[in-house]
Amino acid sequence: MLLRGCLIIILLGVQFAFGQQKPDPDWVNQKFSMFIHWGLYSELGGVWKGEPVRAGYSEQIQSFARIPKAEYEAVAKQFDPEKWNADEVAALAKAAGMKSIVFTSKHHDGFCMYHSKYTKYNIVNATPFKRDVMKELSDACQRQGVKFAVYYSLIDWNFPGNGITPHNADAISPKHHEFSMKQVEEIMTNYGPISEIWFDMGSLTAEQSKELYDLVTRLQPRCMVSGRLGNDRGDFAVMADNKMPDHKIGVPWQTAASFFHETWSYRSWQERGNLDAKINEKIGSMVKVVSRGGNYLLNIGPRGDGSVVEFEKDALLAMGQWLKNYGEAIYSTTANPFDHAPEWGDITRKGNNLYLFVEKMPDNREIELKGVIGKAKRAALLLDGKALDMKQNGQTVSVAIPRTVKPDRGMIVVKLEFEDTFRAIPDQVLKTKVLTAVNAIPVYAHSSMDYYSSYRSTVGFAWHFEKKGATVTPTVVYAAGDQDRVVRLTIDGEVQDVTLTGGKTQALNGNPRSLHWGNVYMYNARGGAYTGNAEGLKKNIDIVGDGWKPRQDLKPGEEVKIPVEEKEAVEILHEFTSDREQDILVEIAVADGTQVILNGKRVSLRSYVGGVPRNNTVVKLHVQKGKNQLIVQLYNRYGKEVTYLMNPNVKQEEYKLRLNPMKLCPGNIHDCTLKEASPVNKNSDMGLRDARVEFE
Repeated sequence: MLLRGCLIIILLGVQFAFGQQKPDPDWVNQKFSMFIHWGLYSELGGVWKGEPVRAGYSEQIQSFARIPKAEYEAVAKQFDPEKWNADEVAALAKAAGMKSIVFTSKHHDGFCMYHSKYTKYNIVNATPFKRDVMKELSDACQRQGVKFAVYYSLIDWNFPGNGITPHNADAISPKHHEFSMKQVEEIMTNYGPISEIWFDMGSLTAEQSKELYDLVTRLQPRCMVSGRLGNDRGDFAVMADNKMPDHKIGVPWQTAASFFHETWSYRSWQERGNLDAKINEKIGSMVKVVSRGGNYLLNIGPRGDGSVVEFEKDALLAMGQWLKNYGEAIYSTTANPFDHAPEWGDITRKGNNLYLFVEKMPDNREIELKGVIGKAKRAALLLDGKALDMKQNGQTVSVAIPRTVKPDRGMIVVKLEFEDTFRAIPDQVLKTKVLTAVNAIPVYAHSSMDYYSSYRSTVGFAWHFEKKGATVTPTVVYAAGDQDRVVRLTIDGEVQDVTLTGGKTQALNGNPRSLHWGNVYMYNARGGAYTGNAEGLKKNIDIVGDGWKPRQDLKPGEEVKIPVEEKEAVEILHEFTSDREQDILVEIAVADGTQVILNGKRVSLRSYVGGVPRNNTVVKLHVQKGKNQLIVQLYNRYGKEVTYLMNPNVKQEEYKLRLNPMKLCPGNIHDCTLKEASPVNKNSDMGLRDARVEFE
């Protein structure tokens, strides 16, 4: 049975449009790259005045050792990396199978590893070395066919007026931002093609993030911008250091990893452990990242003299040797098409082939793939092409691996070929005619205001449904809060862009007049990040003991300004009763971050940054009979106040928009997705939780 338009391939992988600049397919397909943390801090090697500095990363030694600015600047006079050789570094990356190098142009200390004309605090003007090492590496990469990229710290402890803080999420002053714009412009102009710019840290305003993004895109249209630029600007999401998601992500993403979790830059006293164990660890991590659809960026930290630490060099060369044998299963692959990884290991896909990374061998040495539609043709060891015994029983394919086959770096890699197009049967196939946010498979991204204020966002809904026939006629049902939005509905690869306007009006089953609104409380404003955490998510809220205070001035339907400090949130709790279970629409005023919680369960979590319209939203509340608690969390980024409004006096109706019939693929299992047609950015949560798709 052949199926086209399978969501498990189209949506949970990265899509490319003809002629587009971003996402750059070369970037998405490269899978494995080198990160280099090298700077003035490398000269110190994690030691200050003869004592190891054990707190924090060694590249931030100026902060953690509390080194006075003048004393730290003086280190530049002895920074003379005579063993630096850009061609050798580029050759190492190439031998390791790495497709690009991301080089630290400037870290938090503000010292530039390139010849910046906007500060003398750079390797050419401030050191006896007097060479532009970043230019040398850029040229070496071009000579050796390795893509070149840069890391750029958005905080700068050396910029006039800036302090040194350990939390790395400082606001950026207008003058500092102007300085950053000039430096980014010279990097984008003077250092050849830049495949990505890895912005890091800082807490930028929405306009600052937009200006930097637009600058990079104007000068180098294919340059991929990291999501750590903040305010949901960016072309790819970056996971937390050395972390990988346990779910699939529907946008380009990357895991940045260090050889040692304690530091990224060179640390002279680092305990490096067993080399073989480290090689196996990093290969295993790379496989897991790639099998989830991401790119793996592995860091090295050269010494102050410019030489690469032998342990790291040897590990990379061993990884490169492994990739010579198994790179087919890594480069230009897409994520595991099944909903979950099998117990025995991980899977990648390329065309009509699956690559099986067997890490935990079953006792009977037979691995199984269940839920496959398509005819398997051949199974073989990827290492030498030796055929393996394979059998297929309906939708289950099993491959036997002889005991004579031994793991290579902790795993055996099998290539499973299919005669033609195939698909994985999803875990959840719906038999209902109503597709909702509740029964959807969320398509995730990574929303980020700054490094600390980030959370898993939803940028699409996906469903697999069972239906016979050649066509289906969908109806999109939406509420007032989503009017005039343009959504994209895809069924088995056929696309309709739909403006949510008009349609048949349908009354909801609720009556807001049947609600009795009681006491209102506010949780004390608090500093911190916007991550989805909230007091309102507690199962049992102790209004007396947990810091909630009565607020008689906050009433349903009335707008109130609440003073809030920067990077603080307030939570407003409404107690109310309902005479029956029902659905109610309420209007909510939004802030930089807005979360709605009903009876301890999240209804909505969104950020209104990165170009997302700052309009009041309308959400549907499924209230229970009897007592209810509604909590609205409002997070303030840079303003002085938030606006509170909870208004139940809105039209209690939704709209049914019947669409044109859409073709279905042969077979009974079909795929459907719903997302924004033209999102203002790639990572902001789309909302649309009250929309649904119905079939006739």
